[in-house]
Formats: sequence, C-alpha cells, structure tokens
Amino acid sequence: MKNVLILGCGLLGSSLVRRISKKKIAKKIFIFEKSKLNIAKIKKLKLSGTIIRSLKDGVVNSDLIIFCTPMSEYKNLILKINKYISPKTIITDIGSSKYESSKIIKKFLRKGINWTQSHPITGSEVSGPEHGKQDMFEKKWCILIKDKKTNLKHIKFLNSFWKKVGSKTVVMNSEEHDKIFSITSHLPHLIAYNLVKSAQDFEKIQRFDLIKYSAGGLRDFSRIAASNEIMWRDIFFDNKKNLIKAIELFIKNLNGFKKDINLRNNKSILKKLVQTKKVRYKIIKLKQDINKPDFGRS
Repeated sequence: MKNVLILGCGLLGSSLVRRISKKKIAKKIFIFEKSKLNIAKIKKLKLSGTIIRSLKDGVVNSDLIIFCTPMSEYKNLILKINKYISPKTIITDIGSSKYESSKIIKKFLRKGINWTQSHPITGSEVSGPEHGKQDMFEKKWCILIKDKKTNLKHIKFLNSFWKKVGSKTVVMNSEEHDKIFSITSHLPHLIAYNLVKSAQDFEKIQRFDLIKYSAGGLRDFSRIAASNEIMWRDIFFDNKKNLIKAIELFIKNLNGFKKDINLRNNKSILKKLVQTKKVRYKIIKLKQDINKPDFGRS
C-alpha cells in the first residue's frame, strides 16, 4: 500500500498513525483533522503524518481512507470527498455501530464507490491524539462487516491490513454486529452514564457529599462514563433499535433483583449472583482481561 488517509486524528486515529508508521504499512500517511486544538497537539507530538488542509489532496493520493470521526460526521465528509474519490480506493471506518450508519453511506456515497466497514474493539475513556498508543490494536478483535454488496477484494485487503496493525479479525454482517455490541458494549456504557447520573441526583436530593466516598464500583463506572459524549450519543442513536431491546431486558432483570431483595429470596438471588460470576471467569479464560484483582491496579 502506498498512501493512507486518516480522517479524524483523535485517540484511535492517532493510534493508527503511530502503528502504521512503526510497522511501515504505508509509504505516506495523510491526516485530516478539523479541530485546531488537535492539530496543535499532533504537531507538538510530531506524529509521522502529513496534516492536510485540502481533502482533495489526501483523497486523490490515497489507496486507503479510514474514517476515525464520530458517525455524525460521515455524511458531511462523504459529500466533500465524493467528487475526488476513485472506485479503486478502499474506504473503511472504525465506528461502533453499523446498520444505520451503512444507510447513510449507501445514501450519500457516490455510486460505484465501495465502503467496507470495520470495527476495531479497543479504546479508552480518554480522547485526543495525546492519548493514542501504537499498540492500541495489538491482539484486539477487529470486526469486518460483510453484507450483500460488500466487495470481497476489499474485505481481503482490510483483513490483511488489520492483521498488520496487530488485530485478530472476524467477519459478520451489520445486523449481527449491532445486536452483539448492544449488549457487550453499548448497554454497559449507558448503564455507567445512568449510574453516575443517579449518584449525582442522589447527592442533590440527600445533600450528601457522597462522591468523595466513592467505592470501587462507582469509581470504575465513572471511568466508563468519562468517555467521549459525542461518540456515545452517535452510537446510542445509531443502534437505537437493539439498544432499546437491551434496556428492556436489563429493566426486566433489575426488577427481578428488586423482587428478590424485597422478599428476601435467598435461594433466587444467590443463584443469580453465582451464575453471573461465571462471565468474569470466561472473559479471563478468553484472555479478554488479566487475572489480577482490581484490574491489575498497583
């Protein structure tokens, strides 16, 4: 691959720039970033990429374009690159929900141009190029989306690209993807935001300064709830259908716990607590986390 264009150079975009440069995956990296603050940070960090002001220069000269922006930016960027893009150019993204965003892509992307969606399963609660890491994608899953009209050559290319970046790859369709991640990612983030909001509301109602007494549970949820609000708003709206179903299931189970507690149903609640612990053991067995107390904090 000769050149790659990174659209949006925040946490994941800058991590890609670092990794592509370190592994020499592309000869040249173009960076398009609209945030003046991020541009200043990129320059200070001396990232190995050429910052471009004109999208035309990056699009015309790139073999691969990667959208690393919030999904609400897709339409605007698509309309700007349409007149410059070649059918030979491979386009992908790193968005966390796929089905609804694919409708935007199909509606506004010029006919004859292919966009093959990707979703690297990585990230952090912090944002900005200063937090990027060249090993961000190392040994993490990357989902490649294959729907009816997906270009198989592009799937093959991207499979190779993400493996060079360090990821393990798996292929699935957009509907399957969104159902899975509504439970494994989107609902947990929503719960974290809601739990922290509940703590804030409780603090106002009771007039307790409770945040300074945060135990491990609230502390860990607050880390998730510190994630980028624009990105997560887009994910919640984009995966609305599946997320609402996940919320309804969560409420059903929460009411089950409420009933057990109210009735002091020892047998029922212990069964639930024992069963749910098994998920943690499975996550560790699959090497999705380390087997250390408190997430390995020292």
